Amino acid sequence: MSGGTTEFSDFPSLGAGAPRATTPFVVLLGTDYAGKSTALTEITELAPSWHVVSLDDEFLDSRHSLIGRLRRDLVSDVLPDLRHGYSLDFMVTLLQTATVHLRDSIERSPAGAPVLVDSYYYKILAKCRLAGADSHPMFDWWRTFPQPRQVLFLEVSPETAWKRCGEGAAANALEFYGQEPDRPAFEKFQSDLRQAMWEEVQHLPVTVVEEQDHVSRTVRILGEVMGRELG
Repeated sequence: MSGGTTEFSDFPSLGAGAPRATTPFVVLLGTDYAGKSTALTEITELAPSWHVVSLDDEFLDSRHSLIGRLRRDLVSDVLPDLRHGYSLDFMVTLLQTATVHLRDSIERSPAGAPVLVDSYYYKILAKCRLAGADSHPMFDWWRTFPQPRQVLFLEVSPETAWKRCGEGAAANALEFYGQEPDRPAFEKFQSDLRQAMWEEVQHLPVTVVEEQDHVSRTVRILGEVMGRELG
């Protein structure tokens, strides 16, 4: 990469023939409102040959719309009634569908495409722990899933994250402690989430990406790491 703009040629392209069962991939990780979705959207525009694996609707194939519906139902139906109408085990079981879908999507990646995975199971597992499911048999299974070549960890300041969530207006119940998303409850949860995710990836190479003043700078760093790890 050179100059002040990001070009299509800056992004790597893997050679054909990578074994599907051991597809190399990189994980993009960060606390809530760290800017992962924005960066992934820009990457898909600049480097359409990359294969982005994410639970966000814009990255889900139409065949997998069920995953998006389950995610929305989790937020709208399960989390508000957690521990009363739904148990922690039920929440974990529902989130199991998301983790398996992410794993399967990695294995289905097009041969030769650089693969970038949004959060993988690390963030889901960390949030389950913070919700009160400190240990669960499914967690042990998730930890046997294929591991990435590298984790890119996006940092975000508490001030920026709070602003991006509309000062709590857009936050769901797995983004803050307690009943109301006031700033202390939000910031404490995000701090604990960061620690819990680090515990899950401490055995892996991690590149920390400090908060940038523009998404293009974040994307440039992602491109450099992807080129080094998968090129």
